[in-house]
Amino acid sequence: MPLQSAIPILAFLNLEETAAFYRKIGFTVNTSWKEYLMCSRDGIEIHLWKCDNPDIPKNTGCYVRVTGVDAIHAEYSELGIIHPNGPLKNHPWNMREFSILDNSGNLIRFGESLV
Repeated sequence: MPLQSAIPILAFLNLEETAAFYRKIGFTVNTSWKEYLMCSRDGIEIHLWKCDNPDIPKNTGCYVRVTGVDAIHAEYSELGIIHPNGPLKNHPWNMREFSILDNSGNLIRFGESLV
């Protein structure tokens, strides 16, 4: 039986602020549970769990493979959320990538294959 997908589970500090952030970046957010969020966009899911330690989200993140990374970069640039150390650029591992931080400090890197 083959594997089908993987869903990152990141930490969040404040439910309302986190739900608002993910909506701002184009995700649909299910806030039915006070301690768990499920966010989705274009078939991608990111789940988040409530934590009280701000160091945890500052040390976690996920990678999202995309098609059309330049368009997503432009969309997020308009929101002013591109990480200063994660500008859009081509890397030697044949990926074109950029990074953002969510409101809790989780790193989210978006990348498109160059090959």
